[in-house]
Amino acid sequence: MRGLFPPSFSSFSSFSSSASFSSFGAPLIAAALALSPLSLPATAVTAAPVTGIPGSTRSLPLAPLTRARVLGAAPEQGLYRAGGEHFSLLGVVWDDPGAELRGRVQVRTRAAGTGAWTDWRDVETHNGGHGPDPGTAEAASRRVRGATAPLWVGASEGVDVRVRAASVPLPDGTGSTGARTSVPLPSGLRLELVDPGDDGTPPGTPADTPLTVPETAAARAASAANTDVAGFGALEIPELDKAATERELTRLKGPARTASYIGARPRIVTRLAWGADESLREPGFGYTKTVKAAFVHHTGSGNQYSCSQAPSVIRSIYRYHVKSMGWRDIGYNFLVDKCGTVYEGRAGGVAKAVLGAHTLGFNSDSMGIAVIGTYTGTEPSDAVVTALARLTAWKLGLNGADPQGRTYLTSAGGNLYRKGKNVQLNVISGHRDGFATDCPGTALYARLGAARSAASDYQGR
Repeated sequence: MRGLFPPSFSSFSSFSSSASFSSFGAPLIAAALALSPLSLPATAVTAAPVTGIPGSTRSLPLAPLTRARVLGAAPEQGLYRAGGEHFSLLGVVWDDPGAELRGRVQVRTRAAGTGAWTDWRDVETHNGGHGPDPGTAEAASRRVRGATAPLWVGASEGVDVRVRAASVPLPDGTGSTGARTSVPLPSGLRLELVDPGDDGTPPGTPADTPLTVPETAAARAASAANTDVAGFGALEIPELDKAATERELTRLKGPARTASYIGARPRIVTRLAWGADESLREPGFGYTKTVKAAFVHHTGSGNQYSCSQAPSVIRSIYRYHVKSMGWRDIGYNFLVDKCGTVYEGRAGGVAKAVLGAHTLGFNSDSMGIAVIGTYTGTEPSDAVVTALARLTAWKLGLNGADPQGRTYLTSAGGNLYRKGKNVQLNVISGHRDGFATDCPGTALYARLGAARSAASDYQGR
């Protein structure tokens, strides 16, 4: 069985309303449970509302700052809230997704509980290059906005933000030697304050604990999309050894005509386990034909989180991508925390070719993996590199791709390659290989060679 929503679907699934799901969903779910891999017992499921606390997003317009708070001559907008807020992640958005914020965004936050203000921190403004491909329905949505990278700040109750435009020299011939002028800031600047909420799962809950799944089409569909590799309602896609992974490859793809190379499947924490609110995303799933390449990213959200907080960080990024930036779901197909735990990203099934919104121009026939954190100067842990290697060895192996090889992808348009250009890329590439950006950070990018080599070894090449 290849799951309820096979990867051959070129459009979004028709299960887009409660009515259609109630008519057809129950028999299909029953079939999925009956045909789940026998070696993977289904997690017990009860049909009752999840008891977690839902998250929230506050969107606040920025305003010109008073003269007393302006630093230098450049135009500056900002916002000050001493208290009364409840958030753990923030970012700045603007109206035009194609506009670039040329300048500097700085924030300081007031910690919940202690009331202490942090020092000023920079927010990464170069978030371009993430997003749905031009010409897709997702990109055409009027909800899509430009945005900075999200910044994880931990539980906070107050915020102070300033956005300062860059200044550039006046063109020659103005008669003002050495004079400078400010670059206009994008219109519609807003501060987004994201509260990840509580997923309702006590810390340390074992993966085989009976789980509560909401009686909604979206939540059930997200779990059902993984029934080709795990039981319905599973908290994790369990790790398999290499022999079991090779048997699974035969079951999913059929007998191989030539030698197959695939790495053992790593453990993957599902959306249900990290507490995804499936009502946020658009219904149904989008698929591409295959997975020929993997693009590695960093989230740019900072490294000041504990690994036990990673699910909260992911819920926040998910909410930021959907509610603040206007995407249909979280952009990445997978996420990896700094301890090396792998998480399911965009819904649709971890073993399927789910269409993401991770590398502008190259989302088709690829997958995006984001390491949670900022790796411009911070070295990723060995656990991160190992997780990248194991995940790519498995997922690329499902699609017959060599981690140390090169492949061709057709550009949908971006700032490096024109639309329609056939581009040769490493099978495991960094985001910057497909779009002019700092992502995935210089330190992480430097470790991709090691990830490629290890992934090839895991595949048995």
